[in-house]
Amino acid sequence: MMDKLMITVALVGAETTKQDNPNLPTSPQELADAAYACWEAGASIIHLHVRDANEQPTQDVAVFAEAKRLINKRCDIIVQFSTGGAVGLPVEERTKPLSVRPEMATLSTGTVNFGPDVFMNSEHYIEGIAKAIVENGVKPEIEVFEVGMIDNALRLVRKGLLTLPLHFDFVMGVPGGIGGTVKNLLHLVESIPVGSSWSVAGIGRAELPLATMAIIMGGHVRVGFEDNIYYSRGVKAESNAQLVARIVRLAKELGREVATPNEARQQLGMA
Repeated sequence: MMDKLMITVALVGAETTKQDNPNLPTSPQELADAAYACWEAGASIIHLHVRDANEQPTQDVAVFAEAKRLINKRCDIIVQFSTGGAVGLPVEERTKPLSVRPEMATLSTGTVNFGPDVFMNSEHYIEGIAKAIVENGVKPEIEVFEVGMIDNALRLVRKGLLTLPLHFDFVMGVPGGIGGTVKNLLHLVESIPVGSSWSVAGIGRAELPLATMAIIMGGHVRVGFEDNIYYSRGVKAESNAQLVARIVRLAKELGREVATPNEARQQLGMA
């Protein structure tokens, strides 16, 4: 029997702007309002980046803390901090917000071309972030942009820096990373250890077909403006919650129950 479907929503990211979609939430209050709407729609996890007063990506601890406080005040959704920050940030900056003690945080286990930029994750970066996640009592989500990053994550297990079972998120369709195809998704799923859980974040037009496959295959789904600002071809999404609601409808049509935040905690071994 499949686990209930955990829906993660990536509200803002580090690249998308209000020029791309004017409905993008950027302030702590906007992020909290969007998180609450997504929780009402059926999301169980918020993947959180934050922006400064000029709407630029930041790893400012105070901004993360305020966004988390406002979200936790309104609902019990799991708050997952991004340790990716923005391209080019040093490891020390990327790990500072973990002092706020979110329930989860991402751990990208390899370097990848990110459009015209390079998202740098050397062995030093990966191990430093892994240690910071564990020291702060946070549940890691292994962020995978290509298949070799799975091997890197398992190397951390062998070194005693992480423990099984792991939860993976396959980010597919980033220019420079693994393509957002069903064939590639099957390969990634077959490459992780038995007993692992996984979700998929399809970028752009890959979002909906890969989400549908994940529902069918027993995986989990990430949607949101970080990954895709459109609802359909040429039609911009009204909100992150609109993207969540579509996944909930699809899951119901396909006979897959949707997890509440507390059910997600149990499935991830966090309860």
